[in-house]
Amino acid sequence: MVGLSLGEKHFIQGGIAQDIRSDGRKRLTYRPINVETGVIPQANGSARIRMGATDVISTVKAELGKPISLQPDKGKVSIYVDCSPTAAPMFEGRGGEELSTELSVALQRSLLGGKSGAGAGIDLSSLVVVEGKICWDLYIDCLVVCSDGNLLDALGAAIKAALSNTGIPRVQVAAGASGDEQPEVDISDEEFLQFDTSDIPVIVTLTKVGRHYIVDATTEEESQMSSAISISVNRKGHICGLTKRGGAGLDPSIVLDMISVAKHVSEQLINKLDSEIAAAEAGDDES
Repeated sequence: MVGLSLGEKHFIQGGIAQDIRSDGRKRLTYRPINVETGVIPQANGSARIRMGATDVISTVKAELGKPISLQPDKGKVSIYVDCSPTAAPMFEGRGGEELSTELSVALQRSLLGGKSGAGAGIDLSSLVVVEGKICWDLYIDCLVVCSDGNLLDALGAAIKAALSNTGIPRVQVAAGASGDEQPEVDISDEEFLQFDTSDIPVIVTLTKVGRHYIVDATTEEESQMSSAISISVNRKGHICGLTKRGGAGLDPSIVLDMISVAKHVSEQLINKLDSEIAAAEAGDDES
């Protein structure tokens, strides 16, 4: 927990009420966003995102596997978050384990939709090589390097950037396999298919402090929240997932207003991320 004096709490809450936050931002303004891609050469794709002092890394590893019997036409994606104890004192011991699990589950809900795959921001059908027999399994691992609030949004952005950096090897399937036989495959070492990230959503967390809500909250601002809603929105403005934190309840009309605000903010965030990712990828190509 963040230890703040009564005066500091009033300063944070009063600033948000007047639309002038402690660092000079307005309620719906993000901190500077910096993107690096290709930071882990051994992975199929990777990215590092900094939002202010919040610093996270995401890597993507692709392996051939078998689709589950209930979804033979879909590949599989798993997301795991590790909160490094060096990122924040609260991550030491069970605090870090519990937050890692909470963030992993929230990312799964935000990006992969329900258990049926409905509403998924990542197109799982694009990961199938041979229906019912061979698919790509994507293992997405995230590391929190430094934490200063708004971890879920930063992690979602890092995953989007890492997937845009991901190259999946081209697979040639040998003809002749029939029935229950497992087809033979040839995995290319030279040809890679770029992962389509055009429909992958961004996550916008609106944190309610007093009567107002803010985006990209710092750790100090999060310590003053009554509740927060994280909404994943894709480029078309479709809602792909929604999660809530905090004990205070929210009136349905407020939730609807927060969703409307998240849609508006998501357009700016997607455009900013796309330009940063493109610049990072261009830098990688030059080097």
